[in-house]
Amino acid sequence: MTDGKAAGMPAGTSTGASTADGVVRAVSSSGKHTFSKPGRDRIRLLAGLGVEGDAHLGTTVKHCSRVARDPSQPNLRQVHLIHAELLAEVNQEGYDVAPGQLGENVTTEGIDLLGLPTGTVLRLGEEAEVEVTGLRNPCTQIENFRTGLLARVVGRAEDGSIVRRAGIMGIVRTGGEVAPGDPIVVTLPPPPHRPLERV
Repeated sequence: MTDGKAAGMPAGTSTGASTADGVVRAVSSSGKHTFSKPGRDRIRLLAGLGVEGDAHLGTTVKHCSRVARDPSQPNLRQVHLIHAELLAEVNQEGYDVAPGQLGENVTTEGIDLLGLPTGTVLRLGEEAEVEVTGLRNPCTQIENFRTGLLARVVGRAEDGSIVRRAGIMGIVRTGGEVAPGDPIVVTLPPPPHRPLERV
C-alpha cells in the first residue's frame, strides 16, 4: 500500500485529489449511433450533458433501446470509460480490439474502474470531472463486433451473479477538455460505499 492509499480501497484510488492515480490513454467520440467510436486528439466534456458532438450527449437517455422504452429517463450514461488493461487482456487472446472500438469515450490505464463505488468522481486532466454512475451492460453488439468477445467481458460469478467487465458509465459534473496523456485523479464518495450496478 503506497502513501495516500487507504485500506480496502480499489487499486489506483486515493483519498484526496493531490496525486494522479491513472492516466488517459485514448479519447473517442462519434456523432452517430455507431458501435465503435473513432479516436480523437481531444474531446470536450460538457457539464450535465456528456461529450461534445457525441451521439449520447444530453440530459435524457440517448441509447436507442432506452429511448424506445422511455425517452424521459435521465441520462446516466453520458460518458463511457474502459480500462486499457481489459483491451490488453482480450488482445492477448487474439481479439484485436483498439481503443474506442468497444464504444468507450475514454480509455484509462492504472485504475480499477470496475472496483470503484457508485458516486466516485474522476478528474480527467485539469478541469473535467465525471461522476461514476454504474456498469455498462454488455450487449450482443460486442459479439457481432468480434465473435466470442462477449463471453470475455460478461460472465457469472460462483454465486451465479452476472459479472460485467465492459467498462463503466458516468455523468459530467464539471466540463473541460480531455486528451491522451492527461492524469486521472480518483476521489471516492463518503462511506458506506455502494458497489457499481448496471445502468
